[in-house]
Amino acid sequence: MKKGFTYSLIMTMLVMLVVILGMVLHQYAGIAHPIMKFLVPGLVVAAGVFVIVRISFSLFIEKKIDPIYRTVHSFTMPGKGLRKKTDRRDLITDLNQEVQVWADNQSREINKLRQLEKYRKDFLGNVSHELKTPIFNIQGYILTLLDGGMEDESINRLYLKRAERSANRLISIVEDLDSIARLESGEFKLKLEPLNLVRLVEEVIEYQEMQAGEKNVKIGFDRNYNRPVKVMADRKRIMEVISNLISNSIKYGKEGGRTIIGFTDTGENILVDITDNGIGIEEKNLPRIFERFYRVDKSRSRESGGTGLGLSIVKHIIQAHNQTITVRSRVNQGTTFIFSLDKA
Repeated sequence: MKKGFTYSLIMTMLVMLVVILGMVLHQYAGIAHPIMKFLVPGLVVAAGVFVIVRISFSLFIEKKIDPIYRTVHSFTMPGKGLRKKTDRRDLITDLNQEVQVWADNQSREINKLRQLEKYRKDFLGNVSHELKTPIFNIQGYILTLLDGGMEDESINRLYLKRAERSANRLISIVEDLDSIARLESGEFKLKLEPLNLVRLVEEVIEYQEMQAGEKNVKIGFDRNYNRPVKVMADRKRIMEVISNLISNSIKYGKEGGRTIIGFTDTGENILVDITDNGIGIEEKNLPRIFERFYRVDKSRSRESGGTGLGLSIVKHIIQAHNQTITVRSRVNQGTTFIFSLDKA
């Protein structure tokens, strides 16, 4: 492209020089050779034809390339800008690179949309399943009572309690979904205040004492913390995070196992790690562990209770604090959740 343009320019200049020279010689030098009558007009015509062809070629290229740029850049490039591109060297190479970049971006966008679509389908399927179970249970208990169970004292109170339990589970799912929606939309505002993590964890351990006793799980610190560990956070929400993580360590821990809580000062932040020696999580499941309703073992998870939204809420709360949470785990060796908080 560059060579063709250079040759065209040189030829045009030579033609114009010859024409000018012939006109000068004919006008001032008194040279009136018969061939001059044909040479000068011929050269002028040749130069004119070349210019016309050149302009026509540029317009043709502009017409053909404009739709490509319109597609790649989502707009029609002004004629002046496009002509600059048609006159620029390595036009085909430049255009090929831009089209390749555009194609790569489109491919990534399509893959992202496919992932979002898959996530949406999975989420809707999970929501439907989670809500369907307690609703059908409530319906079954009520129908049994209406069909005569109310008169049978051996089952009427039992079925009412079971219906209440299913209703409470339904309420928990809806409340957790509402919490996630509020956290994602930014509607929920954190109430940041200095708080002592050591005392907060001690309170959570007291609340979880009965649940831990049922499985004989020991909960404690990795060492003695004689001084407060101060962070700036929302007390209620961080208590929810720690409660959820400790509760999970008990649910999926081994009988007679242990849960250890530790703090690490990194300078600007405090790292909180909660470690158990339970059943662990397979590596393939770790990337999805914070997804809504995602359960590593669906049957055991439902038997243990919970809505399947706990870890998703935990992640959103930590992100609302502009912090991060990670997990590492090995099957049959245990799991560790680590999150950070700003120092107070």
